[in-house]
Amino acid sequence: MTRGQALSYWFHEGTATFVAEVAGKVIGTYILKANQPGLGSHVANASFMVSSLARGHGAGRRMGEHCLEEARKAGFLAMQFNIVISTNEVAVRLWKQLGFEIVGTVPDAYRHSQLGLVDAHVMYCRL
Repeated sequence: MTRGQALSYWFHEGTATFVAEVAGKVIGTYILKANQPGLGSHVANASFMVSSLARGHGAGRRMGEHCLEEARKAGFLAMQFNIVISTNEVAVRLWKQLGFEIVGTVPDAYRHSQLGLVDAHVMYCRL
């Protein structure tokens, strides 16, 4: 993905962008948007990034909790993650702890840079 493509995805119209900071330094970010336009727009979707320096310190959990609250405030009825990499055990565990369940698994859906093709989960949570 080019820088332009990333900026377009992260700052697209209808997408709310949030930043997590510690001592004035960005440690993570997430976006919140409708998973689908129109008749599916009551289901939220989000994407997250956490700095490698901030991993293991609760930043992902705090952003996840904040995201769920913002989704509720925005009137979403549920949240769906379309691609949670199955080998990212930390993320899968966190989302389960925050109320998500795996509703499907897509075989070989992600090209992992070290592991090759790995499965991806679809995870869902009613708000």
